[in-house]
Amino acid sequence: MYCWYQWYMHTQGEMMFGFYRVAAAVNKTVVANTATNAKEATKLIEKANKQDVAVVVFPELTITGYTASDLFLNQTLIEAQNNALKALLQQTRDISTIAIIGFALVEADRLYNTALVIQNGKILGIVPKSYIPNKKEFYEKRQFVSGRDIVRSSVDLFGQEVPFGVDLLFSDAKDMTFGVEICEDLWAITPPSNHMASNGANLIFNLSASNELIGKHTYREELVRTQSARCMAAYVYASSGVGESSTDTVYGGDALIAEYGSTLIKGERFSMQSALITADVDLQRLRWLRINESSYSDSRRKKTRTIKLSNLPKIKEIKRRMNPAPFIPSSDQDIQSRSKEIIQIQAHGLIKRMSHAHIQKALIGISGGLDSTLALLSTCRAFDIMGWDHKNIIAVTMPGFGTTNRTKSNAIKLCEALGVTLKEIDITELSLKEFEAIDHDKDEHSVVYENVQARVRTEILMNMANKEGGLVIGTGDLSEIALGWSTYNGDHMSMYGLNSGIPKTLIKYVIASFKSQPKISEMIEDILNTPISPELLPHKEGEITQQTEEIVGPYELHDFFLYHFIKYGAKPAKIRYLAHLAFEDKYDEKTITKWLRVFLKRFFTQQFKRSAMPDGPKVGTISLSPRADWRMASDADADAWLEELS
Repeated sequence: MYCWYQWYMHTQGEMMFGFYRVAAAVNKTVVANTATNAKEATKLIEKANKQDVAVVVFPELTITGYTASDLFLNQTLIEAQNNALKALLQQTRDISTIAIIGFALVEADRLYNTALVIQNGKILGIVPKSYIPNKKEFYEKRQFVSGRDIVRSSVDLFGQEVPFGVDLLFSDAKDMTFGVEICEDLWAITPPSNHMASNGANLIFNLSASNELIGKHTYREELVRTQSARCMAAYVYASSGVGESSTDTVYGGDALIAEYGSTLIKGERFSMQSALITADVDLQRLRWLRINESSYSDSRRKKTRTIKLSNLPKIKEIKRRMNPAPFIPSSDQDIQSRSKEIIQIQAHGLIKRMSHAHIQKALIGISGGLDSTLALLSTCRAFDIMGWDHKNIIAVTMPGFGTTNRTKSNAIKLCEALGVTLKEIDITELSLKEFEAIDHDKDEHSVVYENVQARVRTEILMNMANKEGGLVIGTGDLSEIALGWSTYNGDHMSMYGLNSGIPKTLIKYVIASFKSQPKISEMIEDILNTPISPELLPHKEGEITQQTEEIVGPYELHDFFLYHFIKYGAKPAKIRYLAHLAFEDKYDEKTITKWLRVFLKRFFTQQFKRSAMPDGPKVGTISLSPRADWRMASDADADAWLEELS
């Protein structure tokens, strides 16, 4: 199917939205049989190229085998290795996939454990190993010397002058810049990849020979994963396989690919055959995440040499699961723990605000909807922590023209079960008086009709707070704040916006975590199943007629847009493509484009509400508070974003 994003890629002539396919290869090894090892590596390079892999990394000392030991000091092995490498280069002349091969290099009468970076049959650069282990089962210093001080150097290899040193980076002058480290380098206190990352490398490759011990693979994965997070990079790791000598150790052929703290794919250890694992990494995202992180820009830079790469294979279609709910943890266990943490953050934020103001009463407008339910539950938690009486939580239900028995009943039952003080104030007459005062026809159900009700409710809460000596708790969530889905100086305003850091999709999961409490489980279940609505337009025979997601669009789409737009400033066309991957079975491209356009327009035009939003606790990595995370001109223009989407 030739769809819009394929057209986009054809006309742009770039990697697909900053995605690159990378691979870790574990070749079947025969120790000291260089010709066989080189042939096996060549097959894997060809396989990687057919799969549109940009870069593939092999295990340490690929051509000889890592466990050749003192044979590295023998001229015959080194000469055989060199001949095998020549054959490999010859056979990969027409392959644009970059291969990173482990190689024992003789230079200045010293032997170095190195990585050769190869493309189109040419050696682009050689990176030596910095940290040489010499303990327990490893005695590498018997053969090799450290190359950690080698910079701005080159070597003559097969008549070609090749850059040599730990100061080498490799770039396609687009979104990919990569560096290379070897095995023990990763285990050092200060891995070379730290410096590579601080100089722009957003992709790190590691050629390794890590033997298997009980539980070691778990620690090894954690090391790779956390290093990818620390470097804000993707990390590709390939370790020697079972063909290595088992004289004293066994090698399982571990292969891992991680991105910014998450493991994308793991290979099968102890395979008897050569293996190749691939993953599509989003390097454009990593670059812009760094720009958004001050700690990265503060890291010290060193002098480096950047080797320019030739054209790389281009991905025709991204093969990566795209999370449709980026704010939601992937496992039920994580959801439960995250929900408890969110409630704790909200509760302690509220405790500080109330304690500082010497207030022990809270007022909440309770509607029977998601947002007011979470605000009430979190406020109860704060009162429990402090030992305050729930009766000092004043929940006010304010039925109006659109209030249904379902939402009102759920609100009342929930308040009674939680033991808070419940007050009911019908806003119908007050709203009619407002209509009369401003000469508005009560049968004209315009924005005036809706906003009058929202402001009446806020006015009641604020005045009651003065009367009771309490604090008005805001219930608006992060998704509504992003879309400006609130009435300015109505539900937009409060004395503390308790939900302001939580998106709508996540709120559902946090509320669901309370279903285990028998007293409120029935109400919680029905609240979760109630259509989202402000209930400002008249109901029809007791049924909700005004559904928010029919007006502004599905919150699951808007939360997806918000995450990628704010987290790393993704372009609209990329957000649309990622949404296509994430929601392929639910929304077509036309629907995604429609609601993304709505998101962009509303996000820009509604900034004036965010500029005047109340205080509220930051809960996740994304917040729209104008005092901290998001500062934007209220009159910024959206045309450039809308044009890019078109």
